[in-house]
Amino acid sequence: MSGSGEGKVVCVTGASGFIATWLVKLLLQRGYTVKASVRDPNDAKKTEHLRGLPGADGRLHLFKANLLDEGAFDSIVEGCEGVFHTASPFYHNVTDPQVELIEPAVKGTLNVLGSCAKTPSVKRVVVTSSMAAVAYNKRPRLPETVVDETWFTDPELCKETKAWYVLSKTLAEESAWKFVKDHGIDMVTINPAMVIGPLLQPTLNTSAEAILNLINGAQTYNNATFGWVDVRDVANAHILAFEVPSASGRYCLVEKVAHFSEIVEVLRGLYPNIQLPEKCADDKPFAPAYQVAKEKTKNLGIDYIPVEVSLKDTVESLKEKNFAKL
Repeated sequence: MSGSGEGKVVCVTGASGFIATWLVKLLLQRGYTVKASVRDPNDAKKTEHLRGLPGADGRLHLFKANLLDEGAFDSIVEGCEGVFHTASPFYHNVTDPQVELIEPAVKGTLNVLGSCAKTPSVKRVVVTSSMAAVAYNKRPRLPETVVDETWFTDPELCKETKAWYVLSKTLAEESAWKFVKDHGIDMVTINPAMVIGPLLQPTLNTSAEAILNLINGAQTYNNATFGWVDVRDVANAHILAFEVPSASGRYCLVEKVAHFSEIVEVLRGLYPNIQLPEKCADDKPFAPAYQVAKEKTKNLGIDYIPVEVSLKDTVESLKEKNFAKL
């Protein structure tokens, strides 16, 4: 694994996040020098876990950057061969979706791409998108449906259903593809579903929180079906998307599509003594599982960690960090 990044400089935006921290860890492991942007390099809670990574001493450089400051990334991407844009807000309780989710996602992405367009050293940009930008349209998602990279989420449907996070990721990816086409930038997007697995950062992220709620005494589970994927596979996919010359377009990252009831059953098998919710939050029929094409991601070199392993590692990590009251 190590050594492929010797002497190469790359940039990671939003480096203190769940996926980004794993990405930085694996990049350092492979010998890359990493220029990482965070909102506040002096905030120990947001940076200590990064500074503590093996190889960070000599090869990790932290920079302050706000997604919405025009040109904030110019000096950060300077001299970089690869740029990994992971920074984008992900949370559910929003009062002003335009300001809290949509603008940072869309403008932030265009701001980073704008800096890349001015920087001749940049060979490829890898953007962290989401299955949120792929799977939500008027097409039915049934057990025989295979969602693949050619699917796009319908922004109008997002507005109708007030799915603001989904809209933010969809508009950000749409505007990114338009921008790179106009500016001749080589871009690849990684579109993971619900990302779980061990946490390297000290704060609780939204997708890990979904698992925490199940093991922390919730009475019910959501009537929802999601794709699930391990954070280590997601971080690895970003690196392969940069390193493999033939990588192009979008990559849907889903190990398994499963209803929350199925996730609860897996947890029950792993932890028979934990109190887990017995019933669904509503009595509507379960949202059906569907399929997600894996061929493109397999060709990139991803061999998925099974969801059972990811769930166990998530729970162990939540216990270790004292989030879980078990």
